[in-house]
Amino acid sequence: MSVKVGEKAPDFKALDSALMEKKLSDYKGHKTVLAFFPGAFTSVCTKEMCTFRDSMAAFNELDAKVVGISVDQPFSLAEFAKQNKLNFELLSDASREISKKFGALHENFVNKPGLTASKRSVFVLDKEGTVKYAWVSEDPGKEPDYEAVKKELSKIN
Repeated sequence: MSVKVGEKAPDFKALDSALMEKKLSDYKGHKTVLAFFPGAFTSVCTKEMCTFRDSMAAFNELDAKVVGISVDQPFSLAEFAKQNKLNFELLSDASREISKKFGALHENFVNKPGLTASKRSVFVLDKEGTVKYAWVSEDPGKEPDYEAVKKELSKIN
């Protein structure tokens, strides 16, 4: 079951692409966009992460951090970030625990038993870690509504 608007986001620990441990609490005091994506180097995921990259000026203006999360290993995420010049953090959910906590895990990705991936989803958190916007897609080919994400961020003080 997905995390709902109004709930506190579940805390987590994960390695970023530089092998540094990050926790959700590290983002406290900032509006935060958690953008889960199925897999680095896939066409829709690349387009999504590059759209966030190209929108960073707007996110910075809104005093918001963007954090990409996928089940990829940190090494893959580091190369993905480098090749696409991503200017925000990517976290590895290799254990699938973060995706599970947020209700954003495909258990049988592309109808293949045992193949798992994060569901394409976006959670906007206020400065205290409360979910203000939640979007989870069962369709890995569907991108989020980037304007809706920015609109929700603009409502948060």
